[in-house]
Amino acid sequence: AMGNWLVNHWFSAAVLAAWLGINIFLFTYYFLFFDRDERYFYTRAILGSALAWARASAKCLNFNSMLILLPVCRNLLSFLRGTCSCCRRTLRKQLDHNLTFHKLVAYALALLTAVHTIAHLFNLERYNQSQQATDSSLPAVLSKMHLQGSEWLNPIHSNQTTVEYVAFTTIPGLTGVIITLALILMVTSSTEFIRRNYFELFWYTHHLFLVYFAGLVIHGIAGLVRGQTEQSMAEVHPYDCAEYLTQREQNCTHSCCKDPEFGSIPAESWKWVLAPIILYVFERLLRVWRAQQKVVVKKVVMHPARVLELQMQKKGFCMEVGQYIFVNCPAISALEWHPFTLTSAPEEDFFSIHIRAAGDWTERLINTFQLETPRVEVDGPFGTASEDVFQYEVSMLVGAGIGVTPFASILKSIWYKFQQGDQTLKTKKIYFYWLCRDTGAFAWFNDLLASLEQKMAESGKADFLTYRLFLTGWDTSIANNVALHFDTATDTVTGLRHKTIFGRPMWNTEFAAVAAAHPRSVVGVFLCGPEALAKSLQKSCHQHSSLDPRKVKFYFNKENF
Repeated sequence: AMGNWLVNHWFSAAVLAAWLGINIFLFTYYFLFFDRDERYFYTRAILGSALAWARASAKCLNFNSMLILLPVCRNLLSFLRGTCSCCRRTLRKQLDHNLTFHKLVAYALALLTAVHTIAHLFNLERYNQSQQATDSSLPAVLSKMHLQGSEWLNPIHSNQTTVEYVAFTTIPGLTGVIITLALILMVTSSTEFIRRNYFELFWYTHHLFLVYFAGLVIHGIAGLVRGQTEQSMAEVHPYDCAEYLTQREQNCTHSCCKDPEFGSIPAESWKWVLAPIILYVFERLLRVWRAQQKVVVKKVVMHPARVLELQMQKKGFCMEVGQYIFVNCPAISALEWHPFTLTSAPEEDFFSIHIRAAGDWTERLINTFQLETPRVEVDGPFGTASEDVFQYEVSMLVGAGIGVTPFASILKSIWYKFQQGDQTLKTKKIYFYWLCRDTGAFAWFNDLLASLEQKMAESGKADFLTYRLFLTGWDTSIANNVALHFDTATDTVTGLRHKTIFGRPMWNTEFAAVAAAHPRSVVGVFLCGPEALAKSLQKSCHQHSSLDPRKVKFYFNKENF
């Protein structure tokens, strides 16, 4: 199983290793540079190793800030997907891990921000102590240099200064506070729970990235952390002259009598983030342009349990199974774009989505469509096509909860290909497993299965699709109803020929039955559902695959929709 994972995810593993490697290299290189370089000898005399911690984390922050926008440039990813269409599909599929990488970089930014902030709190404390010191130690002498002339190394020039004062009155302090607050809000509002239940909160809070980047570019402009200039190094090298600073006579004639001169470290965050920001601006402009293209809503269907189906047409729109689109309704919100999996097949002359009430925006959209047909804007489609389903003689498709949505497109497409005698379709048999807590929100999917069931029966292909519905959340009223109608031809919960099974599937039994029915086939197992289910399916694939190459083999594919 590990070997199989490496084959499928080697590209992801390589990207991850490169990203980690560059972070480790940048941190180590700049830590040692600021910890040892002679130009920062005097700076280290005041700050100690906190200087190196602050500067090394700053470099890594710049690097990760450069990367954070790239995974969310959807059109850039689509372009890359298109240019590597000749590449192996596993490589293209890795581009669908873009949000995982985006989150990883965000967590790294949060960690590095903590390191950078703590290091600078130590630095401020040290600057303060050195300014207030009354002895003739090197930090104290260096901190008093501003009294003799224009030269200074310690940015704190008053004994009354506090850490809070510096944090809210200097450019680095204030921008640092703002950047950190923006980052905390973005990270905390992007948890799974908030994205699922309060998408608007996540959406608007995430636009604080504009504040983050503006603050980042300005952050280092004041140049509060300084080092000795090259010219001064040549004249009064600290290794030769540092001791003379603390014990200098009045009429000094020595070559070290001249005071060292200092210069600021130039701000360079803008160099790191300029290219990604330009790319992202182009991305947003392209989205605006694409959104202006007319979308015709052909049909509006209101399904039970407040599920809205929209059938649409758009010039030049070309989809594949398993892809998704972003939808905007200006009548509700000009800024909000929401992702929806496509539920139509590429063979149909329209594209469709099913929207269930799952938050303020979807509620308002459903209410609006019940009164009138507002204008909608569509961006996409995005994502790699789930064409692997067509490559297996036997496919086991597992949809859990909302994860059933992409299978609407897949099942319909397989049926069209099957009817048209498509040569690319190798599928001879499909086993479909549908797990859900209650069927209410998926009555539309029920209807789809019923119509497929009817079409297959009419063309004498009733055995092409075997499906099993597992109801994992049920109450006594359903159970009593089932007991009453146990001998009816159709199911009491769904009205389908195949009966509903209460509880969770026994995967060992299911896999054993498929292996017995297809002893010499290669079976593709496809899941769109939670991680825990993925683990148990992967285990079953491993257990039920025969070691004999001529016998049954199960291959697991987890889809990221």
